[in-house]
Amino acid sequence: MPKFRLDISYDGSGFHGYAKQNGQRTIQRELESVLETVLGTAVETSVAGRTDAGVHAQGQVVSVRFDGEIEPARLQRSLNGMLGPEIAVAGISEVEDGFDARFSAIWRRYRYVLDPRPSPDPLIRHTVWHVGDTLNFEAMRDVGGGFTGMHDFSSFCRTVEGKSNVRNVEEAKWVERDGLYEFWVQANAFCHQMVRSMVGYAYDVGRGFSEVGKVSEVIKARDRSLIGTVAPAHGLTLWDVGY
Repeated sequence: MPKFRLDISYDGSGFHGYAKQNGQRTIQRELESVLETVLGTAVETSVAGRTDAGVHAQGQVVSVRFDGEIEPARLQRSLNGMLGPEIAVAGISEVEDGFDARFSAIWRRYRYVLDPRPSPDPLIRHTVWHVGDTLNFEAMRDVGGGFTGMHDFSSFCRTVEGKSNVRNVEEAKWVERDGLYEFWVQANAFCHQMVRSMVGYAYDVGRGFSEVGKVSEVIKARDRSLIGTVAPAHGLTLWDVGY
């Protein structure tokens, strides 16, 4: 049976994350339900990144097997008609049998947007964390470089027993654009709440609650209690995935 890659995006505001959970509305549940309706058979998907409740995606990747009797363009139209407007399928392509959206990925990139302006913008409220604070952006920018490299990020992650929190962060930087502060971070993989904790720490540095020079110390401590703020989910977007 052939395998296909689906490139999707979604507004995570109304969902309890990507992965299926009993009694919860999730992206995976919606996607697999609609696929079953269109294809006439149940399917299981694999995903590049299991985003948390309220987190969005611009370049999420899903892999799935089905018999291939329906052409990808027609399937894409059907899925968008039934999943929209919260979920959109940007493309469907047949891939090699060994391809897996999760295990074939070599990096993921996230963007977090923080709004320090005095007044919030209602038109972007679902994708931006409005803090309305005067922040030391230069200090926040210095924090980003401290995250790069191979580290145990237990201080910045919810620890799951039996699972490692060692990750290789290839890039972490703050960019100011149109009055907003964007945090871009790319790594081989991320653990639970890792990006939001990074943003929360940088935010605390920006308002003088934490010290920029202590990032390496916090990482080495592997102590979750050292993170005072975890940024809210709605400012975070899975931007793209590399293979």
